[in-house]
Parts: sequence; C-alpha cells; structure tokens
Amino acid sequence: MISLVVPLWPGLAASLALGLAIGALAGLPRVRATRIAAGLPLLALGLLLGLAGLDTVPGRAGLWIEIAALVLACYLAGCSLGALARMLSGRTS
Repeated sequence: MISLVVPLWPGLAASLALGLAIGALAGLPRVRATRIAAGLPLLALGLLLGLAGLDTVPGRAGLWIEIAALVLACYLAGCSLGALARMLSGRTS
C-alpha cells in the first residue's frame, strides 16, 4: 500500500486541500435532502473500497479503482475537516 501512496502524494494532497476548501465554504448539510446527497459520495467510497478489498477487478483497472478510492477518501476527509472548522469558528451563512 505504501508503494502505491508515495508516487500519488501530490494528487492526494490536492484532493485533501480541495476538500478542505469546499468543506469550509459549504459547511455541514442542514436540509434532509442535502444530507442524503452528501451520503452518496460515502456510498461510492464504500463501493470502491469493497471492490479494491476483494480484488474483484484485476490488473490496471483494479489499480485505477484503488487510486480512485484513495483520492475520494482524501477529498471526503478534507470536506469533513473543513466543515468541522467552519462549525467551530462559528461562521454561518
């Protein structure tokens, strides 16, 4: 796993930074429909992690699935941290 992450660190750092910015600008979802829509990327992450963990897709396509799972996980972590920072700072829209 480490050998996969080392060459990808710029992309992972960029997805984390983008997630931080989006989370700080948007904040936590307040409406029920928005919460449901925010759950869709989590569902996609679960699907990607399941495919990567079970090794159902071999070869280059499997590598792309693992990379997509890593990038999406970094983005969602950034969104969560940015929204948490917005909430703790007391900013409201």
